Amino acid sequence: MGISALIDKTIENIQPLDEKAMAGARDRQNGLTKPPGSLGRLEELAIQLAGIKAQEQPVIERKAIVLMAGDHGVIEEKIVNWPQEVTAQMVQNILKGGAAINVLARQVGVRIAVVDIGIATEIGQLPGLISRKIARGTGNIARGPAMTYRQAVEAIETGIEVVEAEAGKGVDIIGTGEMGICNTTPSSAIYAVMSNKPVSSVTGKGTGIDESQLAHKIDVIERAIHLNVPDYSNPIDVLSKVGGFEIGGLAGVMMGAAARRVPVVIDGFITGAAALLAVALAPALKPYIIPSHVSAEAGHRSMLEYLGFVPLMNLDMRLGEGSGAALGIFLAGTSARILSEMATFSEAGVSEGNDQ
Repeated sequence: MGISALIDKTIENIQPLDEKAMAGARDRQNGLTKPPGSLGRLEELAIQLAGIKAQEQPVIERKAIVLMAGDHGVIEEKIVNWPQEVTAQMVQNILKGGAAINVLARQVGVRIAVVDIGIATEIGQLPGLISRKIARGTGNIARGPAMTYRQAVEAIETGIEVVEAEAGKGVDIIGTGEMGICNTTPSSAIYAVMSNKPVSSVTGKGTGIDESQLAHKIDVIERAIHLNVPDYSNPIDVLSKVGGFEIGGLAGVMMGAAARRVPVVIDGFITGAAALLAVALAPALKPYIIPSHVSAEAGHRSMLEYLGFVPLMNLDMRLGEGSGAALGIFLAGTSARILSEMATFSEAGVSEGNDQ
């Protein structure tokens, strides 16, 4: 495709799922001490993990969530009720361990890599923060492009490089999370462009705006698309015209993980928008993605259907931060342990049922 040396090489390194490993996992799954198919999606998930990792009994022990944080110039259009400073404040809260994602991560045994890829506020070199700021927030998409084409490429490259660093620490599975006030707006814009769906059908209330604010939000997104004319056939162009730094970064995370045969658990609407771009750039990536849940944000269910994904859960969540991804990682790890630790009929000396 000729995007950049790093991105091109990463896409080239994404291989098909290992059919032999999947067949072995399927055979073992069918021999476990239970009626075939009785654990439903957990069985399918374990087989998918086997294919991703090229292991008949995949190991999911070292778990990480990459949380990308960035701000959005479109906040100038007064779409949301929260001030932009909340992005930096919440990042500080996460670094101190006080956010919902921290609680979930501790429960599941997941480490969190927090990346400043475009926070508008200068928050300095905080302990635990990965500083990869491209700019202090994106441009206002209602008045011009979100970023330059080169910055869009850099955002994706940043995600790939963060995965490389995490791989050096050891990682068996990666979840995606985000933090950025107003980020449902570029996510809706990306989805509308990539799917050619009406903006009104893919735009929700985000962090709790009212009906008049929603109408304004839809109008802003429509104006942004009309003004910037993003090319749906070129995901980098879409990202640069109406996207966000954290969205591009997460697309890179997905691609970098898949290139290393690491499964990726995506969260909600914003990480779904990143997946839209990533899969468009690297179609071979798609089976490496595990959709954790369907969020309560309008448009997310249809986004998952558009991508051909069936979520593992529906808990009416719409927080972001990687909260759904943490729970998805738990289910993935559980499915792998069932496959490897549960006894087969022959191992347990249990008589198998008669299919006839």
